[in-house]
Amino acid sequence: MTDMSDFDVLVLGSGPGGQRAAIAAAKLGARVGLVERRTMMGGVCINTGTIPSKTLREAVLYLTGMSQRELYGQSYRVKDEITIGDLTARTSHVVGREVDVIRAQLTRNGITVLPGMGKFIDRHTLQISDGTGHARSVTADKVVIATGTSPARPPTVDFDDQTIIDSDGILGLERIPRSMVVVGAGVIGIEYASMFAGLGTKVTVIEQRMRMLEFCDTEVVEALKYHLRDLAVTFRFGETVTAVERYAKGTVTILESGKKIPAETVLYSAGRQGMTDHLDLPAAGLSADKRGRITVDDTFRTEVDNIYAVGDVIGFPALAATSMEQGRLAAHHACGEPAHPMHELQPIGIYTIPEISYIGRTEDELTEERIPFEVGVSRYRELARGQIIGDSYGVLKLLVSPDTRSLLGVHVFGTGATELVHIGQAVMGLGGTVDYLVDTVFNYPTLAESYKVAALDATNKIRQVNQLTD
Repeated sequence: MTDMSDFDVLVLGSGPGGQRAAIAAAKLGARVGLVERRTMMGGVCINTGTIPSKTLREAVLYLTGMSQRELYGQSYRVKDEITIGDLTARTSHVVGREVDVIRAQLTRNGITVLPGMGKFIDRHTLQISDGTGHARSVTADKVVIATGTSPARPPTVDFDDQTIIDSDGILGLERIPRSMVVVGAGVIGIEYASMFAGLGTKVTVIEQRMRMLEFCDTEVVEALKYHLRDLAVTFRFGETVTAVERYAKGTVTILESGKKIPAETVLYSAGRQGMTDHLDLPAAGLSADKRGRITVDDTFRTEVDNIYAVGDVIGFPALAATSMEQGRLAAHHACGEPAHPMHELQPIGIYTIPEISYIGRTEDELTEERIPFEVGVSRYRELARGQIIGDSYGVLKLLVSPDTRSLLGVHVFGTGATELVHIGQAVMGLGGTVDYLVDTVFNYPTLAESYKVAALDATNKIRQVNQLTD
């Protein structure tokens, strides 16, 4: 680091990766600047992505009474006429509070916020345009690119942000549509499909591939499909959209097979594009691929040795949680401070209704790799807590090595899945075995008990095989 530059570390973007990079560098004593548009503090994650969508999900669950219907009947609702205003009120409150928290953290750590957008003049110099016609140049020893992504918009689709929208346009809807076509059965598409189906919207999901969420456990995906079909969601797998026609009263989605699907609104979920076009990467000796993604090494350094990139802009896994850790590690490397590399075990959380979370391998992966495993299952309906909360469909599944008795994977479907998975993560990360879960006492009544039930199920199956073969 040198006193000749304006900053030791300059971070572009204030999403999860940028925040953590800036704060970590400041904690290590660096002079840190952070560039962000005035209206986007917290990045896409806080303003249009993760936080709004998960808040929207909570609002849907509460207002529709979905999580209580097992107890009070299928007609139970907290509010009969749910409006967009009901949903966005909670979202606006949470987003506002989160932005305040982020600003306070940056101020507390002495980070200089530079409002605007930055572009490279050279590898150490950036021009910051504040959107009002004014620009300034700043220099930095190290630069961290954390500009994130935006929804990919196919040029053949005529987006108008009301009848044909992407995921960023959800919060701008004027009313809850009576019908919706969701193009793309990835994480974002399925999350929103489940939310709107819960609100009573007639949803049709169109996907080119023959199944959705291919990286998830097959049994869990089938359970989710069952629940979504129960909410009147229609799936069209193996279908390609050739055109979306907009009319005064709605849209018609035309498929390659000749099908025509009418709907009030079309949500296009066609992946995401790295926000790198405005950066003028070649001026710094950098380049991005056709999806706007930047290549980095295992320290998150780009091919230019003083420039790092973290978060969605570097591609998979493109999760807020992993982006945070990438930002922290990039800052440590940029400041010459040793840090442990990111643990290979990373949980995946999908906030559908019901939610899914897992860590480790799936049954299909283990089978393909010819790794033997035993399955231990616990069903929420057999737990006292499951009965209390009215979740009769939830399930936790452990994949256990019969040889080493280690956990190979944990898959959870149902209430609290994204929280429960961390128990399995801790056991796996510390090299524990299924026996730890068998011998552990869990609070009663809790959903965490499902680990003990599933562990007993797996060990009983392993014992039966051993008794027959000994």
